[in-house]
Order: sequence, then structure tokens, then C-alpha cells
Amino acid sequence: MGEGPGVSGGDRGQTRASRRKGCKRMSKILLAEDDTDMRRFLVKALQNAGYDVISYDNGLSAYQRLREEPFELLLTDIVMPEMDGIELARRASELDPDIKIMFITGFAAVALNPDSSAPKHAKVLSKPFHLRELVDEVQKMLAA
Repeated sequence: MGEGPGVSGGDRGQTRASRRKGCKRMSKILLAEDDTDMRRFLVKALQNAGYDVISYDNGLSAYQRLREEPFELLLTDIVMPEMDGIELARRASELDPDIKIMFITGFAAVALNPDSSAPKHAKVLSKPFHLRELVDEVQKMLAA
């Protein structure tokens, strides 16, 4: 199931990273990705960039966490068990219209389909991508 709070990592590393970036506070990112290796890889990269990351391996668990606390960014795969990323993003936008949403997927055409129920303001990052590209896109979205 979801890895939850234990994935967010040690405070010491995040504090150093936050100071390095000149952040006043860490932005909270909720990650939903069903591929274990990809999820761990993304969590590590985002934590190293100074973000507070909570991750889950399915959309339903991620949605339940969204109902408990606010996040600045939802970073989600599209194809996942229990609840897909498009439905998760739609529900996240209903809970918090200000949440920023980024899809990470090998199926970009699905998210970009005008008939899709995906939030119109969502960003799509197609797999494969370089971690630097992901971090850059996250920084741009959170700064906007």
C-alpha cells in the first residue's frame, strides 16, 4: 500500500536543502506513483531539491491523504490501480482549487485529450524524463 509519512525522509537533510535553496518553508508535494522504483527515485530527487514529499502507490490512498491535509502540488502518474491519476487530480481540484497538478506519464495523449476530465491547468511531463527536468518543472509550477 502507500508508503505514507515514513517516506518523507529525515528533517536534517531537508533543512539543509531548504537553506541551500533559500526557501522560507518547504513546499509539500503529494506523489502518487504505482511503480516502486520510480516512486523512490522521484521522492529522493525532490527531497534533495528541498521539498517535503509524501508518496503513495495508488490514487485512492493519495486521495485519502489529500482529505487530511493540504499540499501545494499533486504529482501523479495517470495509470494506477484503485483510482487513476486523472480521477485523483479531478478530486484534488474539488478539495482544493488552488492545488497545482502535474501528471507524469508514458501516456501523455490520454491526459491531453480535450474530452478528459483532467483539470485544464494541469501540466504533463512525459516519461521518460530527466530528473533535472522534473525538478525544474516543479519549481516553475510552485513559483507561479
